[in-house]
Amino acid sequence: MTALSKYELEVLLEELETYKGRHTELISVYIPAGYDAVSVQKQLEAEKSTAKNIKSTSTRKNVVDALDKIVRYIKDLKRNPENGIAIFCGNVSKIEGQDDLQLWSIEPPTPLKSRLYRCDKEFVLDALKEILEISEIYALLVMDRKEAAIGMLEGKRIEILQKMTSGVPSKVRAGGQCLSPETIVEEKEKGEIMLKDIEEGDFLLSLDFKYNKCLKKWSVEKKQVLKIKTYDNKEIISSKDHIFYYYKDKKEDGKIFDILAGDLKIGDWLVNEFGEGLEIVSIKEENGKFDMMDIEVENKMFVANKILVHNSSQRFHRITEGLTKEFYKRIADEMKNIFYENKKLKGILVGGPIPTKDEFLEGQYLPTILQNKVIGKIDIGGSDESGLKELVEKSQDILANQEIVYEKKLLEKFFETLGEKPELAAYKEEGVKKALEYGAVDTLLISKDYNKVSAKELKKIAEEMGSKIEMVSTETEEGKQFFNLSGIGALLRYKI
Repeated sequence: MTALSKYELEVLLEELETYKGRHTELISVYIPAGYDAVSVQKQLEAEKSTAKNIKSTSTRKNVVDALDKIVRYIKDLKRNPENGIAIFCGNVSKIEGQDDLQLWSIEPPTPLKSRLYRCDKEFVLDALKEILEISEIYALLVMDRKEAAIGMLEGKRIEILQKMTSGVPSKVRAGGQCLSPETIVEEKEKGEIMLKDIEEGDFLLSLDFKYNKCLKKWSVEKKQVLKIKTYDNKEIISSKDHIFYYYKDKKEDGKIFDILAGDLKIGDWLVNEFGEGLEIVSIKEENGKFDMMDIEVENKMFVANKILVHNSSQRFHRITEGLTKEFYKRIADEMKNIFYENKKLKGILVGGPIPTKDEFLEGQYLPTILQNKVIGKIDIGGSDESGLKELVEKSQDILANQEIVYEKKLLEKFFETLGEKPELAAYKEEGVKKALEYGAVDTLLISKDYNKVSAKELKKIAEEMGSKIEMVSTETEEGKQFFNLSGIGALLRYKI
């Protein structure tokens, strides 16, 4: 079984549209690409039992017979075709009381994405008609600093392709990052003292035996804290938004990173005053009312309970900005992986809060080829699947204008060629058909109002010759002018 061309599909759909059942006895079955055909076969076997309850004798017979025929067909099929398959079956006799049980199977030219089983008076053809309409796609991106969703608009269908989260922590007010007042620190002159006994002006031990001056000290109340314990029984009690230093992969891998306490997990490696790794063996969360202590030191780094920590709102801001930029880069990489080589990509729509999407686009994170395809940026609130739908809804004018602009440019090229290089253009049916048969047509242009029988014949020749086919509306002045000229035209590869 081979996939139908768009032209073959169009002809077959027009035939299927002509069949009408007397009752709900025409069966449509869609098996999407990659789906297990055997499971559909089993579903249809079960449907036969249900169909035996149909009161009308003739309808019951027609539905059961059609289901039997489809089940046998799927058994013989052995595997689902690459693009999936649509199966239509039913008694299409126009004479009541006579049987004409027919089955059609279609592997579409592009992957089928709908799954369907339905008995109706007509065959369900919408998903296949949509495939005929799809000649290009639009990339969709909705984002904020916390998450993003990448999707694709094909015809009227929106498909979500990727969801992403940033790991960027929520912003906190100054003084939000804090430790237990009983936390032990080492002061340059006083030795080991509790955090609550520190005075502004004290010098506290930092990394590599350096000391940093305490600039501020204040109390904070928290409703939730974490008790973090390392393998050598060192324990520290902190708020979830306190920032620690850690090694990402293993002990002493050479590069220290920042992380929120709430993002730590068992097995992570914290850092001690010597720069050595301390493996976390337990993290316990406690709820209640806790009096905590916060300080600010020069260089934003000090040792608490033998563990390197820091607590700077400015530093926190730098961390979130860094994570945000990393997130933007990941989004750009995903967009590149999905769309960079897609020949059908016509444009990119980006939605989100004003600062986020503007930062992303103005930061030139996308490759130049994709950046140049951005046709709209829309202010929306959502950054998930609902955001993709909102983005498309708010972009209807942009999308409509894209179609109009494309059509205008296409027809301008045709009229310009016809006027300046008439040997490389053809119009009127006889001339266009001759050029098609010679294989000279690069692009066939057909008005949507052109004679449908003639259009089908010319389309078939164009398909066989590998010519590009463009349908032209009469909604623009250029489209009306083209229809009045002849409604049919061609841009040629060479003179004939």
